[in-house]
Amino acid sequence: MKSFFFLLVLFCLCACQPATQSSENSAAPIQFAIAQAPLNLDPRYATDAASERVNRLVYQPLVDFDAALKPKPVLATWVLINATQYQFTLQSKRTPFHHQAALTSLDVKATYDSILHLKNSPHSAEFANIKIIKVLDNESILFELKQADSHFPSKLIIGILPADLIANNHDFAHHPIGSGALKFVSWDSKLVLQRVKDSQQIILTEVKDPTVRVLKLLRGEADLIQGDLPPELVKHLQSQPEIKVKTTVGANFSYLGLNMQDATLQNLKVRQAIAYAIDREAIIQQVMVQQSRTANAILPPEHYTNANNNLESYDYNPEKAKQLLHEAGIKLPLKLIYKTSTDAQRLRFATILQAQMTKAGIDLQIKSLDWGTFFADVKQGNFQLFGLTWVGIKTPEIYAKAFGSNNFPPNGFNRGRYIDKTLDSLLAEENWSAATARIQQQLPYIPLWYEGQFAAMGQNISHYSPKSDGNWDDLTTITRQ
Repeated sequence: MKSFFFLLVLFCLCACQPATQSSENSAAPIQFAIAQAPLNLDPRYATDAASERVNRLVYQPLVDFDAALKPKPVLATWVLINATQYQFTLQSKRTPFHHQAALTSLDVKATYDSILHLKNSPHSAEFANIKIIKVLDNESILFELKQADSHFPSKLIIGILPADLIANNHDFAHHPIGSGALKFVSWDSKLVLQRVKDSQQIILTEVKDPTVRVLKLLRGEADLIQGDLPPELVKHLQSQPEIKVKTTVGANFSYLGLNMQDATLQNLKVRQAIAYAIDREAIIQQVMVQQSRTANAILPPEHYTNANNNLESYDYNPEKAKQLLHEAGIKLPLKLIYKTSTDAQRLRFATILQAQMTKAGIDLQIKSLDWGTFFADVKQGNFQLFGLTWVGIKTPEIYAKAFGSNNFPPNGFNRGRYIDKTLDSLLAEENWSAATARIQQQLPYIPLWYEGQFAAMGQNISHYSPKSDGNWDDLTTITRQ
């Protein structure tokens, strides 16, 4: 009924305010309406999806990933000198920083030195294995490690910052300066970026309500929207002749986070009961976009670490969930508090989860918060359950970051404060198959799905397609006809 209501509102508004063709020329800004504004444009601190997606465009890292999820050079190539030494050489043709300073190995050293010395960077723990960074010349730099790490190059994906501005404590969080394809112009109610190669401006505007985002696109007030829409609205857009919708399979991992310091949730049978209380297939079919699929691990099944995995599955079984709760000594109904953002689609997920869990003897109480408050609570461990999505994850080191016993925030992303020495040993051995099986058996997270990706745009917009991880990389190529 709710879906019918907001579609009815949409149709009425569209009828009253028909879409208009823009008479603006190709130099006019491209308007991108996004569901959530970025929080921090300093790549040493950013962890939310919107911030990381913008930072990929404003900054350049030493390394990124190819289609097979293997590390590839961006700013630099590398050679292994010995087991603990990597030498990186900057590409001869590289763009300067946006304030016109040349990018050299001094900037690389300053960036990673600063991460090592920051006490509250979520990325610091990942680079704790660095012993020293030596500048060999303007183009060459040596990373010496404390212990051998064959995956070290794949970790150097942090955007490089200018050394002179680092030294002056520049506010990168709100005024980013990098060497990427897009440069920062301004940020008040809207984030304005400008493409370096042709001065095309791209304006990112937060529009939290999904129906309003769709209306803005249909009225020509937005040129592009991507993700975070219920399937009814996506289908509606697909029926509009003035709009084109592109879709692709998703790789971003959505999950139910658990506070492993909570006395009730420490019981494995309770965690298993929660897993059996969720009908993931029904949610995907009812309220998600095309090409969404169930998940059993953070990294998708096509990732090389999952090649031979036959992970345990928790199919919907409310009666089994009740049985497990009885075995755990829980008096039904079990009351649990689930925190989420105020995003309409996330609230919709929460409401469906609530209804499904009721049949399993779980009284799920929903607490929705504005994004900043919600995310702060998650990082601080101020929750019982929460829902989030890992975005753009490429390497299996994520398992150590998310579940390693020494990686509690701010030193990592183990937000549920999970401690498992058996898993720590498997991760140290890089036994990814056994580690993912252990995680799925112990359930420090409840895996949900990989959400399909889509982008909707006006017919006059070209050279833009959604990526499986939801990144906005094609803002470097997008054009208006």
